[in-house]
Amino acid sequence: MSEFSDNLHEVFERFGRIAVRRMFGGHGVFHEGRMFALVASGRLYLKTDAQNRAAFEARGLPPFEYARQGATARMNYHEAPAEVFDDREEAARWARLAWDAALRAAKPARPAAAKQGSARR
Repeated sequence: MSEFSDNLHEVFERFGRIAVRRMFGGHGVFHEGRMFALVASGRLYLKTDAQNRAAFEARGLPPFEYARQGATARMNYHEAPAEVFDDREEAARWARLAWDAALRAAKPARPAAAKQGSARR
């Protein structure tokens, strides 16, 4: 992993335990098994959705974009504000915003009865 990604454990120490995994040519940042942030091109991006996106846009924080089949594609991640690297409380606050978006994006589990009923016999 890169030194930048290695330092994220310290950045998010007041948020909670994280895991950083190499993926997508960058790194995914996970908490309790869910991805809430990503690192690409030396920048940290946090998960966004309709409920928290305004906080990022109000600060002028750009979305994560990449080239896909000759077009620009966007993912629901926005760049983290610079102060997360200097202020652990701010890092935890922004991480919670992203974590909440990750939880909202999670597909609800199907009830056990529905899973059993769909099995072929």
